[in-house]
Order: sequence, then structure tokens, then C-alpha cells
Amino acid sequence: MNKVIKATPLPGGYVQVELQDGRCGEFDVNPYMTSDFFLPLKNEAYFQKVALFFSGIGWPDGQDLGPDTVAAHLRVSQSLVH
Repeated sequence: MNKVIKATPLPGGYVQVELQDGRCGEFDVNPYMTSDFFLPLKNEAYFQKVALFFSGIGWPDGQDLGPDTVAAHLRVSQSLVH
């Protein structure tokens, strides 16, 4: 499993993440904000509370996305692996 080791909120529903394998990039959370459970993430102040949650990312009220989901949909901007 590829763990998320860093998560930083960005404007517009994106999270800058770094994975254990060295890949870094943006993860678009917007497609998940259509379900009732993820609707609170549309509030920018709440979205900013993203943090590492187990091996993925999550928010205080329990919304979370696993590392496999993040890794599969990551728009890679750089890779620290050569």
C-alpha cells in the first residue's frame, strides 16, 4: 500500500499530497463532494482542516479518502523517485 505522508489543502477543492513512494501532486476532491457525506467539504474553512488519516486523508467529522484512491487519481506534479 502506498501511504500519504503529507497533505496540504489548496483552493478549489484540491489537496497537495506526497506519497510514500515519492510522488507528489494534486488530488481533486471535488468529484466526492456530490454525496451528502462529503458535502461539508464545500465549506472552505472546513476543507482546510484536511489531515493525514490512517494512510490516507481525512477531516474532523470522519470524511476520509484512502491511500489507494488518492494514489490512483493523483495528478503527479513531481516525483522524488529516480
